[in-house]
Amino acid sequence: MTREDTTALILDTIREQELTIGAIAAQLGRPKVWTAAAIFGQHPFDEESADALASLLALPDEAKASLREIPTRGALEQGIPTDPTMYRLYEVLQVYGPALKALIHEEFGDGIMSAIAFNMDLEREEAEEGDRVKITMSGKFLPYAW
Repeated sequence: MTREDTTALILDTIREQELTIGAIAAQLGRPKVWTAAAIFGQHPFDEESADALASLLALPDEAKASLREIPTRGALEQGIPTDPTMYRLYEVLQVYGPALKALIHEEFGDGIMSAIAFNMDLEREEAEEGDRVKITMSGKFLPYAW
């Protein structure tokens, strides 16, 4: 069973059982953003989490092996996403990326924010003008070494 097959099976099961990724994350004891990325094949599950997910969703045994595979991360089907939600996040980086880069260098020096030693969360913020999406990213600063 390929990782793509496993992802499709998981998503079908989530729809059929009317589950949420947040509820699955809570059952696994993992952050919801990490769990969503792992379900979509961007992170490998450790053995315990793969077993727990397989049990929760009644996945076949061969799915567990593919859940533990180390993926090729960040491999989108096209360069610029066309899905409106993903494109807007891409647009945020186009508009604010240079400013964030300058501020990281100003605050920390020459380096980058790690996407490996990294945490992310998503929350709903209620507001009078309409609910807002709050995304919090926290990555370790890694200085360039020459």
